[in-house]
Amino acid sequence: MTGVPASAAGGSGAKPVRGGKLGTAAVNQASLWNIANILTMVRLLLVPGFVLLLFHNGGYDPAWRSFAWAAFAIAMITDLFDGHLARTYNLVTDFGKIADPIADKAIMGAALVSLSVLGDLPWWITGVIIARELGITLMRFWVIRHAVIPASRGGKLKTLAQGTAVGMYVLALTGPLATLRFWMMMVAVVLTVVTGLDYVRQAVVLRRKGLAAERAAVAERAAEATEEALQAAAGTTVGAGSTAGAVTGTTDVRGGGTDVRGGVTDVRGTAEARDAER
Repeated sequence: MTGVPASAAGGSGAKPVRGGKLGTAAVNQASLWNIANILTMVRLLLVPGFVLLLFHNGGYDPAWRSFAWAAFAIAMITDLFDGHLARTYNLVTDFGKIADPIADKAIMGAALVSLSVLGDLPWWITGVIIARELGITLMRFWVIRHAVIPASRGGKLKTLAQGTAVGMYVLALTGPLATLRFWMMMVAVVLTVVTGLDYVRQAVVLRRKGLAAERAAVAERAAEATEEALQAAAGTTVGAGSTAGAVTGTTDVRGGGTDVRGGVTDVRGTAEARDAER
């Protein structure tokens, strides 16, 4: 499926069933060189290529901007497929977890900054979108110890609106289409802000729940440790009491033996006295 030899993919050489998902053995041997990671790397390589195409011949040549739009469109399309393939076929790797969000932010950030440099897009729009994306990424790391913030429908709609609006700005549009792209960008900005605030709310709630769960777990472990200590102390006390009782009983028995011996001596002395009188 990945287009690389089985040895390079870490597999045994067996071919997967066409149209089926990978088996457990293949899942456990997922390699860096799988289709999902390859698409992510292609998207990373498209970032400098997109910038070069956009700025070629002064940055205002309609033909070269069309080529730049094609590169941007390919990057956005691969963004839709690589994550889906990784989850569906269990091709998730540490490289993919790191590189995929970087590639997403890189292509969008490069497009926004380039358009602002060319004067086609106001800098405040670029600042709002980039600040939101970087802020949400940092917030995900802030709460990742407690939980993972799931991707919402609003976030996916935001990505679609941003991609559509930026793509329209990359093309050299005029007239009504130029007006349409402005309003599309406004929709993208609104969705960017609204979904960003929603992510902040989710992050705060998840962090509070995570901290509460940690405190409850610590309290439970402390209670268990205290209970075990009390049980151990009680067992030691009972053992000490039983040992002391046994020692006392033994002493009493020995004392009784002495008394018996004394009684026998007295009897012998009396018998000898009677023999002497006779």
